[in-house]
Amino acid sequence: MRFIVKLIVSAFALWLTTLIVGGVNVEPYDDTEIATILTYLLIALIFGVVNAIVGTAIRIVAFPLYILTLGLLSFIVNGLLLLLVDWISGLMGFGLVVEGFWWGVLGALVLGIITWLIGIIVRPSK
Repeated sequence: MRFIVKLIVSAFALWLTTLIVGGVNVEPYDDTEIATILTYLLIALIFGVVNAIVGTAIRIVAFPLYILTLGLLSFIVNGLLLLLVDWISGLMGFGLVVEGFWWGVLGALVLGIITWLIGIIVRPSK
């Protein structure tokens, strides 16, 4: 259940990011509403897998650089991960479209902030 909630939160945050950031768009495989919703959910799933596998490996290897740059390298890494999701979803014939590297960095920053804010709201109380 927790996985599904996180997936829906990520998909909703991605939708809000595409509304806010001009260089980040989503192209669904069909023009119907259900296809658009499924596209956002699939992109959120792809982003979660890429972030979990590739992102974790990069963060472990680049840990000294994270310390040296006081964490500013994380913006660059997250932008590159968003571009990787763009490439992977493009291979499938639908999905995320990022106009360039700096749009990816800005999109990753906005996506992270929105996901964090929604996560605070949705988080179950103990």
